[in-house]
Amino acid sequence: MRLSDRARIEAFLRRDPFLHGYELGDLDDRFWPDTAWYGLVDAGRIRALALLYTGLSEPTLLALASQESAELARLLRELSPLLPPSLYCHLTPSLGKALEERYALTAHGEHYKMALKDPSRLETARSAETVELAPGDRAEVERFYAESYPGNWFVPSLLDTGYYVGIREGGRLICAAGVHVYSARQKVAALGNIATRPEARGRGHAEAATAELCRRLLKTVSHICLNVKADNRAAIACYRKLGFEAVASYEEYHAQLRKKAL
Repeated sequence: MRLSDRARIEAFLRRDPFLHGYELGDLDDRFWPDTAWYGLVDAGRIRALALLYTGLSEPTLLALASQESAELARLLRELSPLLPPSLYCHLTPSLGKALEERYALTAHGEHYKMALKDPSRLETARSAETVELAPGDRAEVERFYAESYPGNWFVPSLLDTGYYVGIREGGRLICAAGVHVYSARQKVAALGNIATRPEARGRGHAEAATAELCRRLLKTVSHICLNVKADNRAAIACYRKLGFEAVASYEEYHAQLRKKAL
């Protein structure tokens, strides 16, 4: 069933705020208009929850659980006829099977949900002179990501949050770190678009920028999380050094409606 009660949805997500950091952030007024929430409800209680987020270039389905969930699989099977013909998916492992009857899935690999569990490590991180990246820097930031992080998920309006930082060298932006989701009301942030120019990698810039971003965020939020591909060993090592821990794994897919399901 379609859900619209934010307080009710939040109560479900708060059971595991690090796993559901992105969804909690999407309850914020900034993101809420681009969300569609669906739940499997039994005796008035939400048993499973899925979010279809439409604020990106392609709709994105988030269906996550801390362990294999028959209830969430059932919800996805019931929901699949209502989904758009093409979408991106973040799914707890094995849940892709629930969509395969109607959709052809292209796997984009295993990913980890990581959460900042030991903020004290931020104090021993590498330091560098960072600058806040503001809306007026949009053109420069877009050019940086196009050159340094093709296929990124950068949303320019998030520069308005004040939670994008960069490192410049010789006046040129060589590293940036920001957020995919930020909500002071929900006290949660999801880091994203952390990148360094290829020629400047291996010098600790991403560590320094991410640490500074986390220090700023912790003034207004209680939970900081991020997604990272499971085979990105360099990034994972950096995040662990800063106090992040893997809290769950999930799979990313592109889903395309099968012709026979039309």
